[in-house]
Amino acid sequence: MLVLLQAVLGFDNLLYISIESKRVPEEQQSMVRKTGIGLAIVFRIVLLFVVVHLIQRLENPFAHYVSDPLEMHVSGHSLIVLFGGGFILWTALKEIYHLLAIHEVGDGSEDESKRSSAGKAIGLIVAMNLVFSFDSILSAMALTDSFAIMATAIVISGLLMIWLADHVAEFLKKNRMYEVLGLFILFIVGVMLVSEGGHLAQLEFFGYHVTPMAKSTFYFVLFVLIVVDIVQGRYQKKLIAKQQRSQTKTPTTA
Repeated sequence: MLVLLQAVLGFDNLLYISIESKRVPEEQQSMVRKTGIGLAIVFRIVLLFVVVHLIQRLENPFAHYVSDPLEMHVSGHSLIVLFGGGFILWTALKEIYHLLAIHEVGDGSEDESKRSSAGKAIGLIVAMNLVFSFDSILSAMALTDSFAIMATAIVISGLLMIWLADHVAEFLKKNRMYEVLGLFILFIVGVMLVSEGGHLAQLEFFGYHVTPMAKSTFYFVLFVLIVVDIVQGRYQKKLIAKQQRSQTKTPTTA
C-alpha cells in the first residue's frame, strides 16, 4: 500500500523532473534525472527520520502575524509547502511562457542562453522531490509506525521513478502536445500545495480562511484535463484528415 501511495503521489514529481532536465545538454539529461532521484531517495529517508522524531515541532507554529487584512500562524510544515507550491507555480508559468516564445516553435530545442548546469538541475530536482514527498511521508505515518517499512517503500518507489523518468521524458519529447497538458497539471499541483500551505498556516484574508484543495478535487480536475486533451487531439486529427481529403478531391486546372 505504501509503495502504491508513493507511486501515485510521485506522478507530478516525474513531470517536474522531465521539465527541469530539459534545461541541461541532451547527453546529460538521463544522468541528471537518475542522479537527482537517487540523491532524493537518500534525502527522503533522512527527511522521514526527521519528521518521525520532530513532527510535533514541525507542526507547531513558531511565528504569528495578526493584522487586518492578513492573519497567519507559520509552522515549519506550512513554510515548506507554501514555498514549494509557489516555486512550482512559477516554474509552470515560466515554461508555459517559453512554449509560446518564438524559439520554442519547431524542433523543441532549448535556447542556449537558457541552458542550466547539471548540478543546478540535480539540486532543484532533489529539493522539489523533498517538497513533493512531505505529504506522502505524513500519509505513510498514518498507515504504519514502522520506520523500516516506510524507508523500504521510499526506496522501492524511488527505483520505480528512476525506471520511469526516462520513459516519461522521452514520451513528452516525442509528443510535445502533451507537454502543455503536463505543465497545466503541474500548475494545478502548485495551486493545491499553496492552498494546503495556507491552510496549515491558518492564513486568513479579510476574515476568510484559506481552505486546501481536496485530493479528490485534484484528481477529478486531472481526469477532466486528460479527457479534454484526448478528445481535442482526436477531433483535431479528424479535421486535418477531412481537410486533406477535400484538398485531394479539388480538381486542378491546366
